[in-house]
Amino acid sequence: MKNPQPTPKTALNGALTTKPADSGFAFSRPFFEILVDKALAHAKKLGATDAGAEVSEGCGLSVSVRNGELENVERNRDKSLGVTVYVGQRRGNASTSDFSDEAIAQTVAAAYDIARFTAEDPFASLPDIKDIAPVADRGRDLDLFFPWAITSEEAMRLALECEAAALGTSKRITNSEGAAVSAQQSHFFSAHTHGFSGGYASSRHSMSVSPIAGKGRDMQRDSWYSSMRHPDELATPQAIGRYAAERALSRLKARKIATVECPVLFESPLAAGLVGGLVQALSGGALYRKSTFLLDSLDKMVLPRHIDLAEDPFVMRGKGSSPFDGEGVSVKARKVIDGGRVQGYFLSSYSARKLGMQTTGNSGGSHNLIFSSRRTKPGDDLDAMLQKLGTGLFVTELMGQGVNYVTGDYSRGSSGFWVEKGRIAYPVHEITIAGNMKAMLKGIEAVGADTYNYGAKTVGSILINRMKVAGS
Repeated sequence: MKNPQPTPKTALNGALTTKPADSGFAFSRPFFEILVDKALAHAKKLGATDAGAEVSEGCGLSVSVRNGELENVERNRDKSLGVTVYVGQRRGNASTSDFSDEAIAQTVAAAYDIARFTAEDPFASLPDIKDIAPVADRGRDLDLFFPWAITSEEAMRLALECEAAALGTSKRITNSEGAAVSAQQSHFFSAHTHGFSGGYASSRHSMSVSPIAGKGRDMQRDSWYSSMRHPDELATPQAIGRYAAERALSRLKARKIATVECPVLFESPLAAGLVGGLVQALSGGALYRKSTFLLDSLDKMVLPRHIDLAEDPFVMRGKGSSPFDGEGVSVKARKVIDGGRVQGYFLSSYSARKLGMQTTGNSGGSHNLIFSSRRTKPGDDLDAMLQKLGTGLFVTELMGQGVNYVTGDYSRGSSGFWVEKGRIAYPVHEITIAGNMKAMLKGIEAVGADTYNYGAKTVGSILINRMKVAGS
């Protein structure tokens, strides 16, 4: 049961045209620039010390089917203008979806009034001028924009093909929660009075299906999807459908197990969630609020020596790629974790000031993250990772939000497979896995070569040496 991998095809030109008719947008980049200029000029006229504005537009098509019939067709088009105004070290924000001159003036005035009556914050200001991305870097083309001119009929056909592939995999696939195709794109332009202006367009397209296997009390559901910047790089509907069906079938005749302590292997999509927990714990907001189990961890060992975490904002077509962060600050490739040791946090200008540090260009979140082990070999696929697990639990689904980021306590409902001597013995369900994130991170024994890209995180399956598994 291997993940279906997308097959790259020849790319389209990724440059953003300023002609809405060519891009699928209702508004052009020059028009956005005019709106932002108006907002900043009005803020200065009112007496603002500094100001920033961002205008954006998103549009797309989403189509869903279920059991061979069309279920939903939705077209979306959203637009917004957001304004931040500073009066000394008082800050106010306001937004509008009305692009008229009157609405822009009212929105700026609202932000200005909020700032005037807000308490002073000694850390509230635009990013330092020295941190602003140079003009030459702001237009860096990272191949992020590929509009998909798909009709609702074509999207429906693809969704039906995906669901049919799932239903046709086996007679034991008895039902479907549906399949969906989505084509989404957006663009923005922002500027502020510390000398930044820039923006770009991006796209994100996806296809998914959720088949149901079995009947009655033995009924099991699973799903799979593919998400890419470029529609030609999506996995085929047949591959997605078959793999989703295989996942559902593999869960039939699941049983409970007795409570035990054992090694736990997280499937690669779930392993991305562990990486997300690590990022949350190393983020500026959690650090200055002292609401993280990794407080004051800079230059300290928090993972085994064989583990690295790299961040790269410049991956072509990457889902976390950007030439600058949400404040217009420079971004760069870096090692966040090097040999298990924390080399840096995820900081915006504000959180960096609160901590007495420098921004890391992470306003708006982390960029493309690669979590890896120096021990990983090219042949360490899922079968090899099961061999490393030996006897223990292979987790393929997690439920609930049982993570306390202050203490690190971790408890999640789960299901997956019991593994004996490196081979899957039988599916299991209605169990809970528990531990503490600090111990879990330090207990990572291996990371698989079965890498999976989940959002802006790329990681293989992760083997943790020991966790509590609560069963019957």
